[in-house]
Formats: sequence, C-alpha cells, structure tokens
Amino acid sequence: MRMWGGRFTGQTDPLIAEATRSIEIDQVLALDDLDGSIAHVRGLERAGLLTAAESRTLVQGLESLREEVRAGTLAWDPALEDVHLNLEAALTARLGPVAGKLHTGRSRNDQVALDLRLWLRRTVRELDASLVELERTLVDRAEREGEAILPGMTHVQPAQPVLLGHHLLAYVEMLERDRGRLADCWRRADRSPLGAGALAGAGFALDREATAADLGLAGVTANSLDAVSDRDFAVEFLAAAALGMTHLSRLAEELVWWSNPAFGWVTLADAHATGSSMMPNKKNPDPCELVRGRTARVAGHLAAMLGILKGLPLAYQRDLQEDKAPLFDAAGVWRSSLRVMAAVVGGLTFDVGRMREAALRGHVTATSVADALVERGLPFRAAHHVAGRLVADAEQRGCRLDDLETASYAAALGAEDDEDARRLAAEADDERSGLVAALREAATLEAAVRRPAVTGGTAPERVREAIASARRRLDEEATAG
Repeated sequence: MRMWGGRFTGQTDPLIAEATRSIEIDQVLALDDLDGSIAHVRGLERAGLLTAAESRTLVQGLESLREEVRAGTLAWDPALEDVHLNLEAALTARLGPVAGKLHTGRSRNDQVALDLRLWLRRTVRELDASLVELERTLVDRAEREGEAILPGMTHVQPAQPVLLGHHLLAYVEMLERDRGRLADCWRRADRSPLGAGALAGAGFALDREATAADLGLAGVTANSLDAVSDRDFAVEFLAAAALGMTHLSRLAEELVWWSNPAFGWVTLADAHATGSSMMPNKKNPDPCELVRGRTARVAGHLAAMLGILKGLPLAYQRDLQEDKAPLFDAAGVWRSSLRVMAAVVGGLTFDVGRMREAALRGHVTATSVADALVERGLPFRAAHHVAGRLVADAEQRGCRLDDLETASYAAALGAEDDEDARRLAAEADDERSGLVAALREAATLEAAVRRPAVTGGTAPERVREAIASARRRLDEEATAG
C-alpha cells in the first residue's frame, strides 16, 4: 500500500525499498506522530474540512493506536517505509475511507518536522531529570566528604590544595550549564511547523496558532520553506549532548585515575566495576571507561549532522531522513551515561587520608607562602621568587615548606635584590618577629585552603555556602516541579 503511488506504475525495486525505508529507526516517533495527528484533526475540523463526527471518529482511532503503541502491540510493516505511513495504514484498516482525510493540508515534510520537535521536548525533560539526579549525587558526596583536602592540579601536576567538595561542585556547575543548553535548545525548537505543507504552506485556511496551542507549543514557524528543512534544533541538541558527554568523560577519566592504587583516592563499589578473565587481582572501572569511549560516538553524531546539512538547498531533501539515527542514539547514550555516573559516584568510597597524603607532596602550599609575603609588603614577583627558592630548598632537604628551618627562610629572602625582601630577611633572623612562624603557618594545608576566600574559591566557608546553595536550588526545583 503506497500512499504516494498514484503517478507510478509497477512496483518499487526491492533494493530501493530497502534503502529508503526508515521504520526501524523512526518508530520511536510514533507517540509524537499521533499527538501531532490528533491536533491536526482538530485543526481540520476548525477549518470546516472535517465534520464533528469525522473528527471524533479520527481522534478515537488515533487514540486507540496510541494505546497499542504504548502497549507495544502495534505491528510495524517494513513495506510501508516509515512511521507516518504505518500509522496511517493502521488507521485506514480500522476506520476505512475517512482515514484518508487525515492527511489533508499536511505533508510528511511538516509532519516529521513536528514529530522531531515533540520528541525533543520530552527528551529534554528526561535528560534534565537525569542531569539533576547526578547533580544531587555530587552534592550528597560534597556534603559528606567535602571537607577532605586533595591536591588540585594543573598539567596533571600538584598545584594548590583544594577541598573535595570544591572539586565535586565543579562538575555540578558543568551539569547546570548542560541543563541551560538543553533549555535554550528547546526554547528555539518550541514552534510548530504544522501547516507548512511540503514547502509552500497548506492550501487551506488552517489556524496554525490554534493547533500549536493544542500541542503546548509556544508559537508557529514563520517561513514554510525554513520550517520543513530546519534542523538547527537537532544540531543544537547534539552539540549539547556532545559537550554534556565530554563533561561526563572528564569525571570518568578522573575516577579511572583516582581508583588506581597508585592514587588510591577512591574505590568503586564492586557492583560498579568488573574483573579480568585472566588476572584474578583486577578491579576495572569499566563503566567509567565506556562513558569515556561513548563520548567520541556522540561527538561523531554532531559531526554527522552538520555534514548532512551543510550542502542542502531549500527545501526538504531525503538526506534529512538520516538525521534521526544520530539524534536518537546520542540521546540514549547521554541518558544512560548520566545514570551510570550517578550510580558510580553514589557508590564511591573516598580515602580522605590518601588524598591528604598526596596533598602533602609537591609543595602545593607555595602560592599561599608567596601570598603571605605579599601581605608583608613584598611585590608578588619577588615573593614568587622567594617561594620558589624555598621549594628548591625543601626538595633538596626532602621536607615540606612548613618544616624548613628559620635559616632557610632568611636565606631565601636575603637572596632577593629588593629592599622589602632584605627587610624581611632581617626580620626572619630575629626569632621574636614571628615572620617565620607566620610563613610556616601559611605553608600548612589548612591555611592554604582557607586563603582563597573569594566567591567561588576553595575556602571551607565558601565551599559550605556553595554546597548549601546547590542543595537549596535542587530542593526548590523539586518542590516547584
């Protein structure tokens, strides 16, 4: 049964039929297609193109199909190409000729453009809920173990000490941006293309705005040519997915490293790790590695979508049939990866002692010492040089900065060609001045993490405020939603 076969003679070559069908992929859109069809029927009735009885019959038939789709009992026929023709054929089998009126004033071009937008709306809701779930898990762990100190790194080298809560909240910030990108993507997609027809617009006086309102959409598309060929929202969604997966990949990468016994900062729950078929000792962070690997897959989908669109003239081209596989797969991978990472993070055991031991290596408090010297009147560049000399001395002696003797501090200051440095060197020689004690204090982990007390810094009071703020936001959203 070819809905478009009037001007054709003979049968489609089976090879071509196989190449052009998409039902295996686009049946995901069945519920969206039925929602759009029900709204379209009501629009046809408003325009006087259907009687009230015909409209009632069609709506009832479409609603019964919706129940079958939800129950998984509708049989899909590959010979009918796609989800649209399958559903129309099923409706015709139930209702007879009246079903042939359903497609009045509509093309598969504006039909599928609407379906994708409706699919995007519910997918954004689902993904947003998964993003929030991971945010809550991170905030939970920040509340429980957030006061632990670990070495913050740049270039994968010890840099400055930070609180674990501060580190975990960095991912909460990333996830919030992911949520914002999804909301922004949906805001632009929140328009109905129904009534654009194949490309020129429907040939009947359809109230497009009323149909859009029936569907819960904010308005209608402004140009029929653009409406049927626009897939910007698909690109935006894939860009959000690719970046969202990249954030998950960064978290997964850190957990892979942190769970290595050389770090020993975290242990994955047995339920969230796998073993080796050969080596009995292995406990592998496979879920994290798979999230990391699947990130490349989603990034590839973004490139594929841009490649599909880049050479298309107006209006609809069959190339656009290929937009669905990358779109649907990216959404599925992102959703499952968010759930996996929420489970993994929730099941982690943190070894805060090992984190602290790591923070005591690498002289990560040197910046704090330099800042303390600046507070004593030394220019920062000179303070940087002095702190660098102290680090070199500590490395040679095999000790920490807060264990260096008074003579080391006096020598480091005295080597700087600066009047303030010479003054401080004299103070350091005087045990009564308290300078060396102050610098040793600045070189402790606790003093170093207290110092960055600016908004967004790792100082304990700031981190506690940030955790409380994140918790409050999530709770308020849950209450409002």
